[in-house]
Amino acid sequence: MQFKHPEILYFLFLLVIPILVHLFQLRRFKKEYFTNVQFLKELSIQTRKSSNLKKWLLLATRLLLLTFLILAFAQPFFSAKDSKKSNNEMYIILDNSFSMQAKGKKGELLKRAVQDLLEHTPQSQNFSLITNSENYWNTDIKSIQKDLQDLKYSATPFRLENLIAKVNARKSAFNKDILVITDAVGLEEMQTKSFKKEDNVYFTIPEAEQKYNIAIDSVFITQTLDNFYEIGVKLSSNGEGLKGIPIALYNKNKLVAKTILNFETNTKTINFTIPKEDFHGYVAITDKGLAYDNTYYFSISKPSKTNVISIGDNDKSNFIARIYTSDEFNYTNFPIANLDYNLLEKQDAIVLNELSTIPQALQTTMKSFVTKGGNLIIIPAQENSFTALNSFMANFGALQFKALTTAEKKITKINFNHPLFSTVFEKKIDNFQYPTTKISFNLSSTTPAVLSYDDQSVFLTSLSNAFSSVYVFAAPINKINSNFQNSPLIVPIFYNMSQNSQKSGVNAIIIGESQPFVVDAQVSKDEILTVKNAAERIIPVQQLLNTKVKMTFGDNPKEAGNFGIFNKENLVQNISFNYIRTESNLTLANPKAAANFKEINDIETVFNTIQTDRTDTQLWKWFVIIALLLLVVELLIQKFVK
Repeated sequence: MQFKHPEILYFLFLLVIPILVHLFQLRRFKKEYFTNVQFLKELSIQTRKSSNLKKWLLLATRLLLLTFLILAFAQPFFSAKDSKKSNNEMYIILDNSFSMQAKGKKGELLKRAVQDLLEHTPQSQNFSLITNSENYWNTDIKSIQKDLQDLKYSATPFRLENLIAKVNARKSAFNKDILVITDAVGLEEMQTKSFKKEDNVYFTIPEAEQKYNIAIDSVFITQTLDNFYEIGVKLSSNGEGLKGIPIALYNKNKLVAKTILNFETNTKTINFTIPKEDFHGYVAITDKGLAYDNTYYFSISKPSKTNVISIGDNDKSNFIARIYTSDEFNYTNFPIANLDYNLLEKQDAIVLNELSTIPQALQTTMKSFVTKGGNLIIIPAQENSFTALNSFMANFGALQFKALTTAEKKITKINFNHPLFSTVFEKKIDNFQYPTTKISFNLSSTTPAVLSYDDQSVFLTSLSNAFSSVYVFAAPINKINSNFQNSPLIVPIFYNMSQNSQKSGVNAIIIGESQPFVVDAQVSKDEILTVKNAAERIIPVQQLLNTKVKMTFGDNPKEAGNFGIFNKENLVQNISFNYIRTESNLTLANPKAAANFKEINDIETVFNTIQTDRTDTQLWKWFVIIALLLLVVELLIQKFVK
């Protein structure tokens, strides 16, 4: 037992006073003589004994009464078992990722957690609240009540180590109490190692009642026909035997197609056919799981002619002219001596066709061209020095030419998973007319080959960045060296190598992945492009690339949807944004990752536990009560003891 005011205990010396009063009473007995008092002797002795007992009882009662009063004023208490942590700062980490949309026993997990915080956080409690998207430092529950009620789900996945880093960045002389509220989807034990040893960590892990969920993962073009696109919608599910799931396709908010899905496996792809023109809409499903991944927004631009230039001898470029026909391409061939460098920046693809030497000016231009989003196709010449080629290839990535070999080789292996073949084959083929080459360079590359020889060496490979690619052949493909021009593979390969996926494919950017996007737009240095729809307007980071603009969106926009890219009030291009799907699989909840910390079922218990463990047990009230009881006892002694 300890005392808040131990100096008051000095007043215990006052206990001497009642003792002195008892021992040195001023009142004396006076003798009285009667004629016959013998019969009263026994009564006199008994009365004297009763009087002494009463005085001793009163003395004891008064001593105790005075003692307890003095102790009460000294304010005795028992120290709390966690009293050293009473000055800890409180931090609350609240997971507001989309997996918290799942429904628990009392509704959506996030909304229930917010309600519990509002109901059970003490009004006097000072704390900091950190979510995936918002930070509230050094506040109290009353100050952020409205913000909590309006808290929205965040497209940013829950990454505990990132949020702990924010907490640790707050320098303080005090230790921390950290309450983590999360459903533990995607939580790993490694993330929890970011806590400091002196931190007092609590986990509250609400659990979803049912973990079945269906998500739309992606939309892509599976086949391009003369007047139509066939698009594929890929879906995933965690659950078995999910049947009767409606799926609908909308263009500009108008229903285009609708059907019913049955899941026999965890993934399913369903195809729709749409006209080959501008598409700006979404595909949607209805299920009983999470809502955020039930809609996938995407845009497809109406095909426009692709600008292609080949640089090389005219007689070696005739086959290219037959592929890049005037109905879909603006194609021109230039011998190196007649090349107009001013035209290069306006192209979508450039073919360097068996140039014996590549001038330094052209090398510099090609590096800039690829950086700005153009596709480059390199067909080496027999006369090339592999050291010169390597010097040129160093501008684009880790690919090297080795010495020229003169052995005839067969091209036998197709990488069907390469994006070049995504819309070419309906099924894999093992037997086809193998093209050959008589001489070829050996290629060393860390990227997968597109086509390979029978000895597993590379014939065609690619180096890709976020929005352009460099395609490299290992051998000249003129008719003297190769019969590749007669192969049925040459048309789809060259056709797809000239296409920019952002210009001819599905535009559907994932929010938060900082994926760059290049749009054809003529803007001056003082002009900016804006991205907007009816609900939101953003100005992305943008870089002028001559006739194009490279845009980076970061964590914007805040909500998924269909948007337009505008130059002032003029629509430049449609674009769509979607949330990342990492929160869709509710079976990835991993509460065991928090096994080394205190796990408490509800928020109210957390605050009650902290308060109980950190609050001293005050005893002065009990001492006052005992003193009052002793006063009553004294009165009773005075009245009833003779």
